[in-house]
This record gives sequence, structure tokens and C-alpha cells, in this order.
Amino acid sequence: MIIFLLFQTIVLVKQGHVGVVTRFGRYHRMLPPGINLKWPLFDNVFSKISIQHRSIELEFQAISLDQANVNFKSLILFAARNEEEDTLKKIAFRFIDEKSFMQTLIRSIEGSIRSFVATKKQSEILTLRQDIVHAVVEHLEESLNHWGFHLLDLQINDISFDEAIMRSMSQVVSSNNMKAAAENEAQAQFIIKTRAAEAEAKAIRVKAEAEKDAINLKGEGNALFREKIAGGLASAGNIMEAAGVDPSFMLYTMWLDTMKNVAVNSHGNIISFDGSMEGFEKNLKQMQLVNKVLVEKNKH
Repeated sequence: MIIFLLFQTIVLVKQGHVGVVTRFGRYHRMLPPGINLKWPLFDNVFSKISIQHRSIELEFQAISLDQANVNFKSLILFAARNEEEDTLKKIAFRFIDEKSFMQTLIRSIEGSIRSFVATKKQSEILTLRQDIVHAVVEHLEESLNHWGFHLLDLQINDISFDEAIMRSMSQVVSSNNMKAAAENEAQAQFIIKTRAAEAEAKAIRVKAEAEKDAINLKGEGNALFREKIAGGLASAGNIMEAAGVDPSFMLYTMWLDTMKNVAVNSHGNIISFDGSMEGFEKNLKQMQLVNKVLVEKNKH
């Protein structure tokens, strides 16, 4: 009997825990970690409360606004709010047992997430992970404080859909990627063709300007050549007149030289000239008229 009473007197509380003692069914005191003594038959260790961090991993399903099944995997981390006596009394006596507390906590988390998801479409869920966490924390923090606990962290580790929905989402993503690629390709081709057209237009402008400059230079050269010829003819005519020689003789000589050059470079072609005296006189008068015009122009 003495040994039995001795064992009933000694209470061992592990580190990280606090013992709750009741006397005749009513709360009496707390037991710190280590070896503690209590009155046998009068005192009873109601529970040993853990003040360490505790975690729960949840897997459940919710239904979105457009009736899509959404699968969640989440983790909740919580602990006793503090080690004060009132807080520990709440933890010990709010629920009939640990199982009831865990069941209530799990259902509260699942209910909060389901309520939020029910207002959103399936296409929005993946982008609202943080919003879901924020909505659940706001609802859950108040309840945990009332039970004597404090929420340390809530993580939604995975959000997935049924296989058919996942397949359709993959097809949508693939279609959008193909559409974006096609748009990029079309834009690239447009840029290439635009640059090519601009380069071709620039080349045409450069070529046209070059041809214009060449024509201008050629015209200036021809005009200068004719001017030199006219000046030379006028000078030769003045010299012949000063020597008492008819300038028409120079024109006749030029006419003969022209016929000679034509014959040399004709390469077998037949060219007919009017070699009669009438024809020569006619040509001579024309050349004299040309010479007169050149002389008058040179004077001016």
C-alpha cells in the first residue's frame, strides 16, 4: 500500500509539456516539467499539455464556382499562445479530448478554403494561392486564440484538378503558346519584309540619284565638248580668213574626213553619199550656215 501511494504521489512531466491537476474534478494547479508531487486519491493529472510547435497535414477537395473539383494539400503549424495559466486552462478544458480539438481544427480549415473556392472560377484558383491563405488565416486566427493557441504558419503546398481538367488546361496552355509563337513569327516576317522593302526602296533611290548625276555630268561633258569644238572651228576660221583662204575649204576637208572615217569603220556596211557637185554644194552651204551660226554664237 505504501509503495502504491508513493507511485500515486510522484508525477513525471516531460520537457515541453505542462501537467494540469484537478482536485475532486475541479482545476487545482499546473505542474512544470520534471518530477512533481501530488496528493494521492485527492489530486488527479487531468492532462499533459504540449507547449511545443505542432503541425497537421491536410488533403481535401473543394468545388469551384464553375463546378470543378479542386484538390488541396496544406500544412498548418500552430502552438500554445503562451505559457500563462489562463491560456493553458483554455487548452485543457475547451474540448472534451484531443481528438475533438483536432477534428474541429481540420474542419475549420477545410470549411474556410471551401467557402473561398466556391466564389472563384477554376481558371482563377491557381493564381489565388496567397489570397486563399490570407482568407483562411483571418478566419482561423480568431478561433485558435479563443482555444488558447496561436497560428504560426499555413501553407498550401499543392493545388490540382481532376485529370480531365488538367488535360484541358494543358491543351489551353499549349494552344496559347502556339498562338503566341505564330504571332511572333508573323511579326518577325513582317519586320523582315518591311526592312527588305525599305532597303530596296533606298537602293532604288540611290541608283536613281546616281543615274541622274551621271546624266547631268554626261550632258555637261557633251556641252563642254561641243563648246570646245565650236571654239576651235571659230579660231581656225579666223586664221584661214587672215591667211586669205576661204573658210569653206576647212568645212570641205572635214566633210572628206568624215566620209573617210565612215568608210574605215563601216565594217563592210554600204553607206551611200551624194558625191555629185550639186550634192557637195548643198552640203557646203549647210556647213557654211552652221559655221556662221557658230561664229555668231562665239562672238556673243
